[in-house]
Amino acid sequence: MNGEHLTVPVGRNSFSGVVKSNKTAGFIIEQLKNEISEERIVEALLDKYEVSKETAEKDVKKVLETLRSINAIQE
Repeated sequence: MNGEHLTVPVGRNSFSGVVKSNKTAGFIIEQLKNEISEERIVEALLDKYEVSKETAEKDVKKVLETLRSINAIQE
């Protein structure tokens, strides 16, 4: 899928749809499969990709805000 990542809800969730995202967002979403802090996701992103901490923090924040806005994640 050319680096695209699809997220499909399972179980009891108010979100009903599919989220199409890039490889970085897909990696962030994969991290959410376990109970993990936002800071730990940033650290994992820094370990995986060669990006600055500032860029990683912005990317994580943007993805989490998007997922929250469509009720794809619960906290």
